[in-house]
Amino acid sequence: MPAVSHRGRGRRAVNEINMVPFIDVMLVLLIIFMVTAPMISPSVVDLPSVGKANKQPDKVLQVLIQKDDSLELVNEGKSSKLMLGGVAEAVKNAQGADTHTAVVISADRNVKYEQVVKVMDTLQRAGVQRVGLSVQLAP
Repeated sequence: MPAVSHRGRGRRAVNEINMVPFIDVMLVLLIIFMVTAPMISPSVVDLPSVGKANKQPDKVLQVLIQKDDSLELVNEGKSSKLMLGGVAEAVKNAQGADTHTAVVISADRNVKYEQVVKVMDTLQRAGVQRVGLSVQLAP
C-alpha cells in the first residue's frame, strides 16, 4: 500500500482545553482574597439584655412547653394540660376581664423553637397583648 500524505489539508482541530488562562485568573483571585481577608473585621452581634420593667404585672399566666411538646397553663399555682388549639381560649378564660395580664412562655431547652413560635402566634392572634418569653440567667 502506498503511503498517502496529507500536507495540504489545513489545520487539525485541537481537542484540548487551554488551562493557562483559567489558572491565571484563579491565582489572581487567590491573591486578592489572601490580601483582603485579614482586613475584614469580625462582626459582633449585640444581644439585648434582660431588664426590669417599670411596673411588674399583678397577675402572670405561665404557659409551659414540655419536652414532648405538651402544654401546661400555670395560673396562681394551679396547672392544667392544654392542646395548642385550646391555649388561646384557656388564657382568655384565665385572664377574665383584665386583658393586660402578662402571659409568659417557658419552654424546655430541647423543644424546637418552632413550637414556641406557634404558641406565641396563637396567643397574639387571639388578642393577648402581653406575651413574653421566660429566660434563665446563667450563673
